[in-house]
Amino acid sequence: MPSEIGNHRLALSRMLQLASTMLPVGAYSYSQGLEWAIESGTVHDANTAQLWVNDVLHIYQTSFELPVLQRLYQAWQAGDESAISTWDAFFKAGRDTAEALAETRQMGYSLRRLLNDLQQLPADFLAKLNRLNEPAFPTVYAGAACLWQIGAQDMLHTYAWSWMENQVSAAMKTIPLGQVAGQKIMLALGQLLPQIIEQAMQLHDDEISNFAPALSMAGCLHETQYSRLFRS
Repeated sequence: MPSEIGNHRLALSRMLQLASTMLPVGAYSYSQGLEWAIESGTVHDANTAQLWVNDVLHIYQTSFELPVLQRLYQAWQAGDESAISTWDAFFKAGRDTAEALAETRQMGYSLRRLLNDLQQLPADFLAKLNRLNEPAFPTVYAGAACLWQIGAQDMLHTYAWSWMENQVSAAMKTIPLGQVAGQKIMLALGQLLPQIIEQAMQLHDDEISNFAPALSMAGCLHETQYSRLFRS
């Protein structure tokens, strides 16, 4: 029992490390189309910012990014390099703007480099990781979570929380919003995450979809936005 408690607490520490804003992957550099939504006036205050993040969370994250992340985790668990590559390619194919694809490749590169630079991880894990061709961020993230024995549900929750926090941070900087307003949005949306994670985990392969037209258009329009703070 003591060892089980110790392993659980260690997994919690690693989970917090992955969720930390100190993780040097450059997530803070991206708005994923939110900056264009603010420029266009679609998002202009705390209420519309919360609505935007909520919609992306339900329409895109729940239906695409989170279920693919779960399958990547399962592939890492099984040690199935073919499945890892297949789902990695599937995810990258679903990034339907140039900036979205560049974002996930850059963040995947940064996280893979960090894991190599730590010089503490098993050689066989790093060998599998380094054989991947320009892996997406969720692919590397799932591998680290699996290695550190973070449960699948906890991993998905951590990933969704970090994404949500970055979106709210982008809104706070760009609208701008105060810190209290940002925390209110996090409080409201945070209570939805358990249900969202459960829904994402129940999807079958043929139900996974990246269909979110407004988000895709926002990402495309952001690529040519004249003045901006974020890379995507």
